[in-house]
Amino acid sequence: MPDVRLASSQGKWILLTTVLGSSMATLDSTVVNVALPRIGRDLDANLAALQWTVNAYMLTLAGLILLGGSLGDRYGRRKIFVIGVVWFAAASLLCGLAPSAGVLIAARALQGVGGALLTPGSLALIQASFHPDDRSRAVGMWSGFGGIGAAVGPFLGGWLVDGPGWRWVFLLNVPLALACAPIAVRHVPESGDGRIHGRFDVLGAVLGALSLALVTYALIEARGGSLVVVLTAVAGVVAGVAFVAVEKRSADPMMPLDVFASRQFTAVNLVTLCVYAAFGGFFFLTALQLQVVAGYSALQAGTALLPTTAMMLLFSARSGQLAQRIGPRVPLTVGPLLCATAMLLMRRVGPDASYLTDVLPALLVMGAGLVALVAPLTATVLASVDTARAGLASGINNAAARAAGLIAVAALPLVAGMGEDAYRSATAFDAAFGRAMLVCAGVLVVASALAFATVRRPDPDCRLPECRTHGWVTAPPLEGARARKRIG
Repeated sequence: MPDVRLASSQGKWILLTTVLGSSMATLDSTVVNVALPRIGRDLDANLAALQWTVNAYMLTLAGLILLGGSLGDRYGRRKIFVIGVVWFAAASLLCGLAPSAGVLIAARALQGVGGALLTPGSLALIQASFHPDDRSRAVGMWSGFGGIGAAVGPFLGGWLVDGPGWRWVFLLNVPLALACAPIAVRHVPESGDGRIHGRFDVLGAVLGALSLALVTYALIEARGGSLVVVLTAVAGVVAGVAFVAVEKRSADPMMPLDVFASRQFTAVNLVTLCVYAAFGGFFFLTALQLQVVAGYSALQAGTALLPTTAMMLLFSARSGQLAQRIGPRVPLTVGPLLCATAMLLMRRVGPDASYLTDVLPALLVMGAGLVALVAPLTATVLASVDTARAGLASGINNAAARAAGLIAVAALPLVAGMGEDAYRSATAFDAAFGRAMLVCAGVLVVASALAFATVRRPDPDCRLPECRTHGWVTAPPLEGARARKRIG
């Protein structure tokens, strides 16, 4: 049994290194959007290249995150975590030195591989190291500090973009890794799961990632309407079907399909796909809208988003407690509707928009929707499966959220009618942004209807997360396979 106490020197070092590691991935997911207009200008990149700058990272992260968790369980969580940190830092250095958009996109894909190795390991190390009496508090502190990092991220990213330059958004990860890796090697005990046997589901991981990659390519490049795009889309669908077939027949599948026998689990994941698709499109386009159309600097655009994150940090735990008392159906129905309202309000953000009267009201409503939605969503996912499969359920839900954001960033500009150079024209981008917000709002209304029709109150003795605090919508899963908290 793990016996490290949080108040001990070793416990503090473990918490520090896991916070540093997860913050690297969280910072990148929050600061890059703010840097996109400057990256586009400096590298003479079109909108498709900016989409790939975001999606190359999300593609490898979403496709490999389940495999990354399995590698840690089998070969040692500390070992895989350290490899992920070093890999992430090396890829970040390549991003910072990239001479062209193509090199930057390739380096971002490598970053995602590192993120898939370190992201599940950061929480797993806490759960495998701390005494059960301290574990819940340690997970809460880890999530809270991670939320602070997410809040600081856009502000820091904007300051770097307006000051030293956008390359420092990536280079910042190098000193973080230089601090994180040695601490992990020296102070974090190694852990693993000796019960795991059998082969890795490499074929499943490859097919899943390949399907996402092909569909993403087809959506981003669909403006040309070429035969290659059509063939790529068909190949992506075929790869997806093959992935399902492999998972169904595999003795040790990466994503066991029988977990979807729970109607509640399936329903909540459908809600997850809808809401995180809308969030992915919203945060990608809003950072551009504030700079390209409203005339904000990168720092102003990053700072503008702080109220949403602050509300998540302050109130998500209370939202989880409320959902525990009244059940998840109401929060999962009302939350998406609030977020849909926020996206409709964002259509008022145009040239010379006032922050107090145009931007802030929308972001406050968005924050309220996220507070109502995110914590109950995680709790309901965990409550819908057996205790022994909580880590698997959390991992699948997290991968679904990231895949939804990936597809949204690829598809939304196409659906909204954005041309390849739309972000270079304030008028063209503003018109397309308004259409995109309508689409996102519609997807959220669908999510609300799904939740109302399908989500039910969990059984009284179900599991709930050890951590009820959420710092950001792209945070890592809050549960791993070793968590064992029950309520009665």
